[in-house]
Amino acid sequence: MIKMRIILWMTILIAIGCGQKGKMKEATRPSEIVNKMMGTNKGKRPDYAIKAPDFTLRTVQGELFKLSENRGKVIMLNFWGTWCGPCRREIPDFNKLHAKYQKDGLEIVGITLTSGSSKNILQFMNAWDMEYTVLTDIDNNETQRVTSIYGRAIGRPITGIPTTLIIDQEGYIVKGYIGPRSEEVFYKDLQPLLSSS
Repeated sequence: MIKMRIILWMTILIAIGCGQKGKMKEATRPSEIVNKMMGTNKGKRPDYAIKAPDFTLRTVQGELFKLSENRGKVIMLNFWGTWCGPCRREIPDFNKLHAKYQKDGLEIVGITLTSGSSKNILQFMNAWDMEYTVLTDIDNNETQRVTSIYGRAIGRPITGIPTTLIIDQEGYIVKGYIGPRSEEVFYKDLQPLLSSS
């Protein structure tokens, strides 16, 4: 029964998320994740920003991660799966961003959806040289619950992955993307928030 549920979830996510290659676009309204940060001055939060819901999940190394304990950092929250081709395309860019800007307050956090055990995810991370934080379930389906809570918070279910949200130092979602993006696109939106800017 559990295997069937996992297979069903993976099939749904693959069909909906990864199968929307032609439909992937940058979200442009709060109901489509968040509005663009056009002309926003550093230090001034956009009026369309949404308070990021707090959550606790487990890192693949076994430690608990609580979002609110990372206030003061700029968080790139990425909903992804090891089986998702577009998600894999982003990993090298996330690795570069992490290496370059972690010292300036950037924390990349991946919430792994239906990707197997922590051991399997850790093996995947090692193969892809992923050094940023990757989260998984504590006991059962917490990642699915967090995904649902974030979908309600932004006014749209998170059905396509990768979905990435930028959360500012005070815990507000200020930018969002559906589909893969390059290092350059992410940095353009991260730069005003990072301490070295």
